[in-house]
Amino acid sequence: MSVKPLEDRVLVKPIEKSDKTDSGLYLPESSKERPVQGKVVAVGPGKVLDNGQTAEMQIKKGDTVVYGKYAGSEIEVKGVEHLILRESEILGIVEG
Repeated sequence: MSVKPLEDRVLVKPIEKSDKTDSGLYLPESSKERPVQGKVVAVGPGKVLDNGQTAEMQIKKGDTVVYGKYAGSEIEVKGVEHLILRESEILGIVEG
């Protein structure tokens, strides 16, 4: 199964944070927060504007992005958790 996002939606695979701190301590499952960074897996064609043209997407496949903690809808693709977000829910692109 593969998912092709529509309009201005983006399919993102969340990047899980390590369960171990820099000093070597392991964090319990209850203290973990939901990921807020992810790798873009697929991008829709863009939102259709009122004049009938399609807006160009600023996000592209392969980008690492930052999004809100509770943004998007969770789906499972080939047994792996992913998120579908609108482009407007993405806060920024991680560079470098």
